Amino acid sequence: MGYEWLTLWGYVPEFIKASWMTLQVTVLSFVLAVALGLLTALASVSALGALRFIARAYVEIIRNTPVLLQIFIVFFGLPSAGIALDAYWAGVIALGLNVGAYLSEVFRAGIQSVPRGQLEAAAILGLERTQIFTEIVLPQAARAVYPTIVNYLIQLLLGTSLLSAIALPELTGTATVINSRTLLYVQTFAVTLAAYLVLSNALSWLAGQLGARVFHPPLLIRARTRSGGWPLRRTNRA
Repeated sequence: MGYEWLTLWGYVPEFIKASWMTLQVTVLSFVLAVALGLLTALASVSALGALRFIARAYVEIIRNTPVLLQIFIVFFGLPSAGIALDAYWAGVIALGLNVGAYLSEVFRAGIQSVPRGQLEAAAILGLERTQIFTEIVLPQAARAVYPTIVNYLIQLLLGTSLLSAIALPELTGTATVINSRTLLYVQTFAVTLAAYLVLSNALSWLAGQLGARVFHPPLLIRARTRSGGWPLRRTNRA
């Protein structure tokens, strides 16, 4: 048993490299998802019917199709349209598109949760629409949806495992390759499981620290993902 773990120890650098790639894809995909989600949420509450239709079509298509199929379309389908992407950027774009559709509904709910009376009062005071959104709507909406956004960040981290299907050497893909070399099934995937636990809890802790510094009074965040629960720490006033 000790010899098996010693054999796997030689692959630690590969696990570390794969963990770093997993974090990179997670962060880049999440930035794209937040941008797409916010733009789609604004389009969905727009007075223009065409924008509302486009936003709703995007959300419905993404939310009602498998994410793995979306990854395949971006990676295998776009080259037929003259857009060739490597596995890294195909994964970032596919996951960003997927999570962005879900975040758009979260942002829309946050925007609509701001009392209408505050908007009317701001308009009476002569504030421009941009000022109303950035100074009144956005801060309140961000506080309301922040715990849910963190949930999706953790889900996105775990969802990067699907990119092993397009041969991206993230954690799951790397673990599969190492397992095929060593045939140490339990040890290899136990290390992979531990790596995901460390990464997800590290992101949860960082999100809690950010919430403590950005929001006053600080938030008590309890994140829950589809696969179970990842309770965040209680944030304290900085």
